[in-house]
Formats: sequence, structure tokens, C-alpha cells
Amino acid sequence: MLYIRRQQDRGHANFGWLDSRHSFSFGQYYDPAHMGISNLRVINDDTVAGGAGFDTHGHRDMEIISYILEGTIEHRDSLGHQYLIPAGDVQVMTAGTGVMHSEFNHHHNQPLKFLQIWLLPDHAGREPGYRQATIAQQGPLTALATPEGHGGSLTLHADASLYRLQLAAGEQYTLQAHHSKRSGYLHLVAGSLNLDSGDVTTELHAGDGVGSLDGQPLSVSAGTAGVHALWFDLAPSLH
Repeated sequence: MLYIRRQQDRGHANFGWLDSRHSFSFGQYYDPAHMGISNLRVINDDTVAGGAGFDTHGHRDMEIISYILEGTIEHRDSLGHQYLIPAGDVQVMTAGTGVMHSEFNHHHNQPLKFLQIWLLPDHAGREPGYRQATIAQQGPLTALATPEGHGGSLTLHADASLYRLQLAAGEQYTLQAHHSKRSGYLHLVAGSLNLDSGDVTTELHAGDGVGSLDGQPLSVSAGTAGVHALWFDLAPSLH
């Protein structure tokens, strides 16, 4: 079964300093039809004004990924980490038993754009931790965060793996979870693609997402501008 999530139908919050689109229910946006896919619970598409950001706040028992698209995040946390996270980098924070952190736009004259992603952990009560890396693309699909940290990816304490998909115009690729009982979700960052699901072809654009809830493979072909997307291999559906 396929789940299609259109960018224009996502939740929207605009606080002036922050313009955010929510693929799934988050904060004041609640829709029981869009609570997440399996253990993937948050994809927020955030644009932060120059010099602005999220003041110190807390998290626990969540794997939190930041995927930077434009600009640089200035990160500080209660573990003593103070890092700059530039565009192209991936950050994974294990909230575990509890962590306080802040995230600000390091630049005062340009916006910060990033994806904030939350996944349920493999178990509660882990020791908090922080990982960050620049991961070069290796072929169409490159591992960014995995439970084993294989292939130069960051370690993710969740039954999930995150990959970056990059295709040139017209290039085709088939995405499939590791086995038939798992779920998958594809979030388009930029470009467009055609999804071939038998007799029906669905066109997807930046901000759109498509989920496979029963291990069904996703056969895609890139549009004229190519494709930049994130692919999540997820635990079997929790619903």
C-alpha cells in the first residue's frame, strides 16, 4: 500500500523568524491521518531567519537528525558540544535520558534551511550522544545514518536507516526496504520524479513524500532537473 503526502497539504507554521512545513503532526498541527510512518515521526522543513533560532529546550528518548540544505546551524547542548553544522552535513543527536540544546542560524544576513527529522529509538534510556559528518555521495543511494554505522554513515540508535538519493535527469532507480515486512518513505528535497506503480504513474515534486507500508518497491525516474531525496528504511509498520 502506498501513502502519498503532497507538499501543499503539509502542516504550516510561520512565526516570522521561523517558517516550517510539517510532513506529520507536530506542535500545534495535528492530523490523525498523518502521524508518521512506522518509527519515523517528524520531518519538518524549516527556514530560519538570519541570526534567529531555537532557544535552549529539552528532548528525551528520540533520535533527532538535522539535514542542512542552506546556511549553517550553530549548535550548543548540555553535553558540552558547540559545533557549526554547514550545508551538506548530517547531524544525529541521541536524546536518550535527556539533553538540552539550542540551534541558531549562524549567519545574520542569510536564511538557514534544514530538515529536522525525529525517529523513535530502539529502546528508551540510552546515554545521550552527538554525531556529525560530511558524507560524500557514492552512487545513486548513499547511507547517511544506520544502526551499524556502516559505509562511513553515522550511527543511528533506531530500527531505521537513512539514505540520500541523487539521480540525474531521466535516471531510473528502484527503492525497496531491506525485507518485505518493513516500511519505506521517500521525501523529495529538490527536483521531481515519476513514480511507476503498475498502471499508474504519479509525478512528485520537492516537498512531496511517498511511503511504502508493506515493503512494496518504489520504481522512480528523475525529471528534467534530476532528483535529490531522502530514503528511509523503517521498522515494520507500528499501526
